[in-house]
Amino acid sequence: MSSGFLAQKTRQAAKKQGIEVRVDARSESAVEQYAEDIDVLLIGPHCASSFKSLSEVCRENQISIAMIPSDIYSNLDGAGILALAFEI
Repeated sequence: MSSGFLAQKTRQAAKKQGIEVRVDARSESAVEQYAEDIDVLLIGPHCASSFKSLSEVCRENQISIAMIPSDIYSNLDGAGILALAFEI
């Protein structure tokens, strides 16, 4: 549930900053299905065990990937997520 809430908070932060982005929360199994629509994939700390396999998919599809720091994730810090996405 928190991933959906975090996506919502990120959309709100982007709107507040006047930045047009598309932010979706998806399951791990959907990454390959939506790969052509993904520019940046941010992985929640609870999915750390899948980071290596998801990194392979991202490399094959030229998608930037990063792990969301646990403090950003747990605080539902949409502005922090937005900054992380632009950083990578």
